[in-house]
This record gives sequence, C-alpha cells and structure tokens, in this order.
Amino acid sequence: MMQAIRAAAVILLAASIAGPAFAQVSGADTYKTASPKCGMCHGADGLATTPAAKSMKVLSFKAPAMLKASDAQFFASTKNGKGKMPAYNGKLTDAQIKDVVSYIRTLQK
Repeated sequence: MMQAIRAAAVILLAASIAGPAFAQVSGADTYKTASPKCGMCHGADGLATTPAAKSMKVLSFKAPAMLKASDAQFFASTKNGKGKMPAYNGKLTDAQIKDVVSYIRTLQK
C-alpha cells in the first residue's frame, strides 16, 4: 500500500514538473512565430505598417472591415488563405488558429 502511494506521489510530482513543458503555445506566440510570421505582414501590433503590408495593401486589424469581420471569417482566411495571404491549413492546427484569432481580437482594442 505504501509503495502504491509513493509511486502515485512520484508520478504526480513528475507530471507537475513536466506539465509546463507540454503547455499549449499561446495565440500570441503562434502569431509571432507562424511561418512566415503573421507579424511580417500584419505587424507586431496588427496595424499593418510594415513594408510588406504596405506593398500588399494589407488592412490594419483596426480597420472598420476587420473590426466587423467575424471570428469565423478570420478563421477561414487563416486556414484557407485569402488574396496574397497563404493558407495555414496543415501548418497550424484548428486550435492554434482559434488562439491566433483570439489574440488578434486583443490587438483590436
């Protein structure tokens, strides 16, 4: 009985130490590290003031059309691509895309 308790304690301790290593990457981290980086065109602040954004006429996330866009529209554009924006289907999971959309909403405030 004591061995079972010790074994359970060791497993719980190991899981609590290793847990952060397996934590999900945040939407902000995915936005900053997606390949090519989202920020390269949209900018770290989402205002689309980068040279790439200007040359491709990328809208700021604070533009009226972007503020009116639904989460589903952002999700579809990210997953399937839109205009010159590449598709991230197969590069990002649906959960990662949802997290990025949530992060984009914070940039709109």
